[in-house]
Amino acid sequence: MNAFEVIGGKKLKGEIVPQGAKNEALQILAATLLTAEPVTIHNIPDIIDVNVLIDLLAEMGVTVQRLGRHSCTFTAANVNTDYLATEAFRNKGGKLRGSVMLAGAMLGRFKKAYLPKPGGDKIGRRRLDTHIIGFEKLGATYQYQEKLGCFELATQCLKGTFMLLDEPSVTGTANIVMAAVMAEGTTTIYNAACEPYIQQLCKMLNRMGAKITGIGSNLLQIEGVDVLYGTEHTLLPDMIEVGSFIGLAAMTQSALTIKGAGVENLGVIPEKFQQLGIQLQIKGDDIIIPEQDIYEIQTYLDGGILTVYDHPWPGFTPDLLSIVLVVAVQARGSVLIHQKMFESRLFFVDKLIDMGAQIILCDPHRATVIGLARKNKLRGITMSSPDIRAGQALLIAALSAEGTSVIQNIEQIDRGYQYIDERLRSIGAQIQRIG
Repeated sequence: MNAFEVIGGKKLKGEIVPQGAKNEALQILAATLLTAEPVTIHNIPDIIDVNVLIDLLAEMGVTVQRLGRHSCTFTAANVNTDYLATEAFRNKGGKLRGSVMLAGAMLGRFKKAYLPKPGGDKIGRRRLDTHIIGFEKLGATYQYQEKLGCFELATQCLKGTFMLLDEPSVTGTANIVMAAVMAEGTTTIYNAACEPYIQQLCKMLNRMGAKITGIGSNLLQIEGVDVLYGTEHTLLPDMIEVGSFIGLAAMTQSALTIKGAGVENLGVIPEKFQQLGIQLQIKGDDIIIPEQDIYEIQTYLDGGILTVYDHPWPGFTPDLLSIVLVVAVQARGSVLIHQKMFESRLFFVDKLIDMGAQIILCDPHRATVIGLARKNKLRGITMSSPDIRAGQALLIAALSAEGTSVIQNIEQIDRGYQYIDERLRSIGAQIQRIG
């Protein structure tokens, strides 16, 4: 079954719980390689990308004990350090960008690693320079192995140093941190990413015996240690799902409650949706979105058109720009969406235009949305999901549209959203998988 059939135009109602954070999971799972002792992880999302990484860990020799649908214990006591250079790893790891996260932990603990060409979403150039330059500064050497189709990294001894990252890459920061925690001496990382997922990784590593200070800032200091120990860790709710559900409620004129939204770690996300005119209330750790007929996009104080753009944390995450764009389609007013980081992420707007949206694609990075203010409904069409986040945005559009939509290539959606069809049906959506 590789498509969703969606009958749109139905109001939804009820409570929905966000899954564990996908992007945090990929970092945390890789970090289990840093110790020979058991590490138990809770709230693991049951999605393709995460399950592929768990399979990779098992094939490397990590003992994986399933405690439940969303909890596992990982024991990396007998790791095959050369597995990452095998064809089996390339075939599986090449489909998953998160596989690059294994390199930092392997280099930190075993002094050698292999870095494959990244897979994942086709959303533009996603370079590995930050990772490799960071490893080099710690004392690793690298060379590209043509036959293996990957970079080989090795070191006699990693040594702490000062480094200024050329970009605050989340995966780059995580990889360098995992390598540095067992390096000799002190490592200082300036212009480090400081997303909640990086904070979570650093806190877990500290519980394992690492010595990391500056958590939550863009200046991390890491005093290397000889050994790390086991621990227990619970993943945050996925902030991208939280934002998706806020957008879903607005587009479908539905009253929804997002339970356990991890509000303190959402940053500016609620505020950005409020700038689109969406009403929401925060009650404890829940977000309540009331039924709302019309939401009006704010303008700047001088009357200028609102611009929503991505920016490193604590700015707005690029993973939600697709959702903001689709939500703006039925708003009153106009907004400029500026996707700075990835040059191909806006290329799904042609599907929205086919559905009746008024969007001007200015260039690969910018799109202007002229809201319909519900004067016209979107119409159901057949379309294909190009990447995880665009796929979810198209699903939201389909749920709000008149008639039936078919979304193909839904493996992209399943890579990032667990049982999304089941959970949407539980709040009244008409969605089913078809072959």
